[in-house]
Amino acid sequence: MAHTSRSKRPGTHASMRRTLRREVPSTVGILADVRDFTAMRRYRSFTFDDHTTYLRQSEQLLKTLATRQLHTTVALFDPEEFAEFCTGTGLDADTPEARSRFTAELTGRGPTVPYTGQPLAELLPRLIDQAVRHATWQYATLLLADLGTCADCGQDIGRSAFDRASRILMRLLEVAGPGTHHLVCSVPGPDEQLLGVLHAHGSATATAEIDADEGAEFVTVLAAGIALETTGGVVLRTSRPGSPDHLHGWRLDHGRLIPLTAGEVFSAYCTDAATGEPLSPEPGVEYCAGFPVTTDDPDIHH
Repeated sequence: MAHTSRSKRPGTHASMRRTLRREVPSTVGILADVRDFTAMRRYRSFTFDDHTTYLRQSEQLLKTLATRQLHTTVALFDPEEFAEFCTGTGLDADTPEARSRFTAELTGRGPTVPYTGQPLAELLPRLIDQAVRHATWQYATLLLADLGTCADCGQDIGRSAFDRASRILMRLLEVAGPGTHHLVCSVPGPDEQLLGVLHAHGSATATAEIDADEGAEFVTVLAAGIALETTGGVVLRTSRPGSPDHLHGWRLDHGRLIPLTAGEVFSAYCTDAATGEPLSPEPGVEYCAGFPVTTDDPDIHH
């Protein structure tokens, strides 16, 4: 069989390398606040001495990566986790290699946000919010895991509470009906206040659409309140085109949601929590009683 040679076209290999580079994702770890930035300054190889300059240079790096059509995600760089990572891997923490290795693993260690050209001042609050939510979810998950099994029926208490919280959420969204829903669940934990936030879109013909991660976080926080039988509450705000927002509320009592009256919802939202002074009602909002949330659940485990 004859072999026909092909002449090499100039730039072909360079073009292929550029194409491959565009398919390699990038992760940028950001020291979001001054405290974390100051903690990293103890390393001689970390050459920045001003946090504002550091953030400005980080934003410029993100813009440069974007111009190269690279998929880039941004994560929070935690100095304490970095030190633990270096201890566990035997890396010298005072090297760019160690910081690069740690940054490469951030996508699997916590939340990230894709960079799409937005200003860093807009991106960082979103990233911090996700990190707080992730930490809350982890804490609530550990609380549920530590509860063990019911002495009476042998069921896993945490799993049972999670299943009940899931059914409560589905019932809330089912009764709320069409519209854009914003739910907040607040539960006092043993060490800190737990807060779960969820956005959902409901229609008259289909089950409400929710983000899977938000749903898991919200249900886990509610489940912690159910399992621990703490106080707490849930607020549901529903928006529909052409009508005022409807605000409903419930208090958590011995693992069940008890509807608040319209007056109690109004009082909760129109009273300054710090001073007790009255606040002006929010325009375009109707303060409504919570509706009954019934599920076919057995009694709470003890």
